[in-house]
Amino acid sequence: MINLNNIIILSGGFSEEADVSKATSREIEKALNEQGINTTLIDPAEFNSYSKMINRINELKPDLVFNGLHGAEGEDGSIQSLLALENITFTGSAQRASAISMDKYISGILAEYIQIKVPKRRLIYKDYEYDFNLIFQNIDFPIVIKPNDSGSSVGISIINKESELYEAIKLAFKYSDKVIIEQFIDGRELTVTVLGDEALPVVEIIPNDGWYDYINKYTNGKTIYEVPAKLTSEEVKAIQKQALDVFALFGCEVYGRVDFRYDGEEFYFLEVNTLPGMTQLSLTPMAAKEAGISFKELLFKIIELSLNR
Repeated sequence: MINLNNIIILSGGFSEEADVSKATSREIEKALNEQGINTTLIDPAEFNSYSKMINRINELKPDLVFNGLHGAEGEDGSIQSLLALENITFTGSAQRASAISMDKYISGILAEYIQIKVPKRRLIYKDYEYDFNLIFQNIDFPIVIKPNDSGSSVGISIINKESELYEAIKLAFKYSDKVIIEQFIDGRELTVTVLGDEALPVVEIIPNDGWYDYINKYTNGKTIYEVPAKLTSEEVKAIQKQALDVFALFGCEVYGRVDFRYDGEEFYFLEVNTLPGMTQLSLTPMAAKEAGISFKELLFKIIELSLNR
C-alpha cells in the first residue's frame, strides 16, 4: 500500500478535451478517496496564469500531482515543464517525451527511423498554399485529415473524394496550425497500453457504425472492444514489441497507449497517447483489467512508477 495522504488531480484545462479530462479525473478521485487518500481537484482554466496555479499547488504541499489532463498544454509538455521546475512529482511522461508524442508528424518520422511502418502522409501549414494534385500523386483516397497535435479524434475527417478536402482541412485547422494529410489504412484499429516496461493485452476497437470518432469513443454502446484482440501469438508479440520500442524511443515513462492500424500484413503506427483516458469507456483500464490489474491497482502502479523514476 502506497503511503500518501495528499494528492492533487489536474482536471479540465483549456483543450477541446476538457470534458473528457474531467470525467477521467472524477474516476481517479473516486478510486483514491475510497482508499482513504485525500485529493484536491485543480483546473488550470480556473486560474489567470500558470504561476498562480503553481502557487496554489505549492500551498497545498501535495505528495504527488496526478495529471488527469488531456490534449493541449496538459499533454504537450507545458505543464510537465512547470511542475518539474518546481520539483513537484507528477504522473506520466516528462516534458520532452510528451512534446514528441503530441506532435503526430514528428513522432511518425521517429517511428520510421526504427523501421516501424507509418501511413504515407504530408504535413501542411495554415495560410500556406499547396498543390494538392502533387500530394494526391502519392496518397490515394480514402485519406485522413487530422490536426497534428490534438486528441480524442477531434477535428479528424476521413474523406473519399477531392470535393470533401477543403471542408475537412478547414475543420482540422480549427484545432492546430499544422494538419496532416494521411493515407487511410483499411483494416483493424488496435491499441497497446504500456505500463512501466510491460505491454498490456492488445485491445481492438470496432465501432458499430463509421469510424472511431468522438461520438463512438465516448458514447456507451457505440463501439465494441475486443479484449484481448483476436490475434495470433506472433501478431501479439510483434505489435507489443513495436509499442514498447516506440515508447522507449520517445523517452516515455510510467504509462501510455500506442495506437496502430493493421491491414492484416503490417502494423502501422499512428500515435502515442501519454495521458490515456481513465473513464469507464477508456482503453487503458480495459487492458489492465484483462491483465488482472484492477482500476485501483492501475492507479497505484502509475503512482508508484512516477514516485520511483
